[in-house]
Amino acid sequence: MALHLLKLCVGAESIRDLEDWIGVRLKALKRSGLSAEQFHTTRMMPKRLDELLDGGSLYWVIKGQVSARQELREIRPFTDPDGISRCHIVLEPTVIPVMPRPCRPFQGWRYLKGEEAPRDLGDDSGDIADMPEDLRRELRDLGLL
Repeated sequence: MALHLLKLCVGAESIRDLEDWIGVRLKALKRSGLSAEQFHTTRMMPKRLDELLDGGSLYWVIKGQVSARQELREIRPFTDPDGISRCHIVLEPTVIPVMPRPCRPFQGWRYLKGEEAPRDLGDDSGDIADMPEDLRRELRDLGLL
């Protein structure tokens, strides 16, 4: 079973905010002639690379709820201009909404076991997938989802 990462999506109010940010970032990279790939930069290098890259995803916590995920493509270590070791978590640019689940704030990222990951909101999710995100969030807060 794949291992995943869990990360706060700081500043995002919704999945739409995350998608918009990704779109703007990819367009800026293309305009500057760089490789248009979506990545997240972090200071700490995950230790369990093989498990993460075997079908893992980065799950985003938005406004206190695990809300969406992006598939992991690669994890690339590098040293920044100040000599600090960091890594790029390279992601599939497609954002996949998941069944919302509350999550307390934390720093950095956390591992998320495959069996503990929320399921995707897809064709088998019925009306839940068609609901606006803020309505799903409110219903989840009320314990109705």
